[in-house]
Amino acid sequence: MERFGPVTIRPAINADCKAIQDLVFGILAEYDLAPDRDGTDRDLNDIEANYDERGGVFEVLIDHSGNVIGTIGLHPLDAETIELRKMYFAPSIRGLGLGRKLLERTIEKARNLGYMRIYLETALILKQAVHLYESVGFTPVDVMHTPRCDQAYVLELDRR
Repeated sequence: MERFGPVTIRPAINADCKAIQDLVFGILAEYDLAPDRDGTDRDLNDIEANYDERGGVFEVLIDHSGNVIGTIGLHPLDAETIELRKMYFAPSIRGLGLGRKLLERTIEKARNLGYMRIYLETALILKQAVHLYESVGFTPVDVMHTPRCDQAYVLELDRR
C-alpha cells in the first residue's frame, strides 16, 4: 500500500471485484454509457487472472474508510504495448489533481515494465479524461475500438 495524497493506493484483488464494478458502472451511468459485462468489462470479473497473471497491473484507490473510490489498470497487449484501462474516480475525489498524478505514476510504471507505448480507448463524452490524456502527450489514433468508446489514443514512451 502506498499513500497517495488523501487516499491509499494498492493492488486490487479479486475480493475487490464487486466494489470495482459498482464504482465503474456507477460512473458509466453518470454519462449514460452502458456497462458491457460480457465484453469490455468482463476483465472486472477476475482482476487477478486478467491483469496480475498476464503481467499487468490493476490498482484501487481507497478512502480512509476502506471504500474503493478510484481504479486504474495496465493490461498487456503485446511485448511493446500496454493498454491503460479502467481509470475511474468517484466524484468525491475528482478535481483534486489526483488524476494527473496517478496517470503520470502509471505511465512511469509502464515505462519501468519495459513497454514502448501505452494505448487507451475512451468515450469523448468523458471530457475531463480526454483533456487529461491529451495534456500528458497521448495522441489520437484512427483504429477500431470497443463499442462504448469512440476514440483511441497512444502515448509513445521514451526510454529514460
